[in-house]
Amino acid sequence: MNYTPIDEALIDNVSLTFKALADPTRIKILHLLFQRECSVSEIAETLDMNQSAISHQLKYLKQLRLVKSRRDKTKYYYSPDDYHVMNLLEQSIEHAKHIR
Repeated sequence: MNYTPIDEALIDNVSLTFKALADPTRIKILHLLFQRECSVSEIAETLDMNQSAISHQLKYLKQLRLVKSRRDKTKYYYSPDDYHVMNLLEQSIEHAKHIR
């Protein structure tokens, strides 16, 4: 059987994605955004966290292109930008439910 190596840049991107999914706060944010589009204040209120912490995590997730934003007047609304990753997250959550 032949082995086809993975490109190093691709490995780095996969690693960054799993790193993003390894943080509990980011998991909560992504799980919420998978259900509905939200503003920073809505995320903060729903997750009972401060807006600064949420904004910091959203910036990180946006850099990885896991979330995207749209502007409506003075507010930004966030939603998933990569449903492959969102499906991976949801599958991981389902998996975790079965191993408890």
